[in-house]
This record gives sequence, C-alpha cells and structure tokens, in this order.
Amino acid sequence: MNIRSIILLLAGAFAGATPAIVSAADSASDETVTVRGEVIDMVCYTDSGASGKDHADCARTCISEGLPVGLKGEDGKIYLLIGDHKPMNEELVKYAAETISVKGKEVSRDGVNMIENAEIIK
Repeated sequence: MNIRSIILLLAGAFAGATPAIVSAADSASDETVTVRGEVIDMVCYTDSGASGKDHADCARTCISEGLPVGLKGEDGKIYLLIGDHKPMNEELVKYAAETISVKGKEVSRDGVNMIENAEIIK
C-alpha cells in the first residue's frame, strides 16, 4: 500500500465516508510499448468472444462501419486502439483477424486497456 492510499483511507475514516482505494493497475504513463496481437472488432468480441479467421468478414464489416477496433494481445490483454485522438478504423480494417504489431502509449483504467497514438509497425 502506498502513501497516497493510506492518506485516502485515513481521510475517509475521519470524514465518516467509505474510503477510496486507489488501484495500482490504473495507469497512464508516457512509456511507449509495442504489442503484438489479433485485430478484432470490440463489439463482437465483447458480446460473444468472436475472433479469428472464421470471424474475419464480420470483423471487417463492423470495423468499416465505425465500431470500436481493438487488439487481442499475445500478452493476454485486450486493447482498444486509438490514433492521435481519432479512430484508426480505416487503417486497421484491412488487418481484421490478422496478427500485427502496434506501438503507442499504454493506458489502463478500471479494467479497460488502451493503446493511444497507436502506430502499426510494418
């Protein structure tokens, strides 16, 4: 437990409120990471776990229509992929169900992982 967590716990106890717990897993760093994985459409994957070559045509349709696109990383995480404050659907649609590498800034909050300013590594 870090000092900030202890201070928040004490502040909550003195205020009679439920203490806030700061998660170490929530992070936003300036570190550039490289992640390799399968390009997925986030809607079908989240809804039914759909991915892989059998889902490629549907993924291309969903991504081309503007639904969120992500990466099913070889590291076991699912990442939302965002360009420089804009969607990357036009760039990523041709890679639906393919394995690629991207680099960018990794951010995680409340269990959601994102790579922002993502660049496709060729």
